[in-house]
Amino acid sequence: MIELYESQRAMRNMRKAAMQRGVVAILDVGSSKIACLVLRFDGNEPTRDDGVGSLAGQSGFRVIGAATTRSRGVSFGEIAAMGETERAIRTAIQAAQKMAAIRVDHVIVGFSGAEPRSYGLTGKVDVNSSTVTEQDVARVLSSCEVPDFGTGREVLHAQPVNFALDHRSGLSDPRGQIGQTLSTDMHMLTVNAQAVQNIVHCVKRCDLELAGLASSAYAAGISALVEDEQELGGACIDMGGGTTGVSIFMKKHMIYADTVPMGGNHVTGDISMGLSIPMAMAERIKTFYGGLFATGMDDREMIEISGDTGDWHHDRRQVSRAELIGIMKPRVEEILEEVRACLDAAGFDHMPSHQIVLTGAASQVPGLDGLASRILGHQVRLGRPMRVHGLPQAATGPGFASAVGMCLFAAHPQDEWWDFEIPVDRYPARSIARAVKWFRDNW
Repeated sequence: MIELYESQRAMRNMRKAAMQRGVVAILDVGSSKIACLVLRFDGNEPTRDDGVGSLAGQSGFRVIGAATTRSRGVSFGEIAAMGETERAIRTAIQAAQKMAAIRVDHVIVGFSGAEPRSYGLTGKVDVNSSTVTEQDVARVLSSCEVPDFGTGREVLHAQPVNFALDHRSGLSDPRGQIGQTLSTDMHMLTVNAQAVQNIVHCVKRCDLELAGLASSAYAAGISALVEDEQELGGACIDMGGGTTGVSIFMKKHMIYADTVPMGGNHVTGDISMGLSIPMAMAERIKTFYGGLFATGMDDREMIEISGDTGDWHHDRRQVSRAELIGIMKPRVEEILEEVRACLDAAGFDHMPSHQIVLTGAASQVPGLDGLASRILGHQVRLGRPMRVHGLPQAATGPGFASAVGMCLFAAHPQDEWWDFEIPVDRYPARSIARAVKWFRDNW
């Protein structure tokens, strides 16, 4: 646990070094594309007195370089072939550096997959003097009983999401306030350690310094949910190529995250098998003709399929759009059913607000919002990432929600457990005692 704490602090220090240089790269490592954005900071970053867990604003930076490349060697959001992923990352970084006309040494990486698990922790301490200090916040965070999350797993995020001082709850920053007893609710997200180590190793092989790591589901939620949705309660469903990320926000903090190991590539695979065509052609047909609700017109709308087998009769075929929809719909329904199971596990129905936002490149299938509303049982809207300065028009679509969210995370990261000077003798002890009750008991 202490090693992890130190590595996270080292990354935070690396981010500060990048800020001083004024430039940092964002790398969104996905299963279908790797996106790189180069950010320039103007030096007006707010000081740390902006409160615990202050929400990322978009002031202080602009995008000066952007590039995407087809992802290679990544499946289900995790690295499967190190050499291929390294080449793809180098390609994206070099293209973005060329556009920005500047060399980048520090990167902040977002990734999906790695089997995330959410935990709700609580802690309570007596305040030393009558006023809450930074040390009191550090002590209450360290008093949280960390459940035994098993070997081979690492903590990716550990964020205080709520403070209570005596009888007053719902405080975002208790520092400087007067009271006797300070308690906190903390959200902790653990991931498969091996998947993280592979990403760290791959970045090092590209001669880059790692200045931060974040969950793509978290980043997508930051950029696709509007402020009210983050405050009152909302879920972001980030449908990518290999995975679908689920994150739930409340009081402007993420309180739950999970990943469904299915995405748009699985729909493409079904079309490829169902129509006996190559993956590249299946992707093109899905993009141009795909849908989820067939009408009478779709029986008559024919799609030309060409092939290169040499057999003229096999190569020149037609299928109806209704047939294509019949192949796509069951897989999309399966993905949404899995998302529904994640929301149920998180107790989403018990939250005061039930906003659901769909984003990610695979969310652009016509009719998806209607199908999602039916399966998830709540109002669903399609979301695009927040606008940030200098972002090229080509990078403003739903497929860039997590990349834009990573920019906001880089500019103003929310306070994490390792941002406080916790005394070594008070590092959280692992206790097998209990996994703490879900957050809805505390709000």
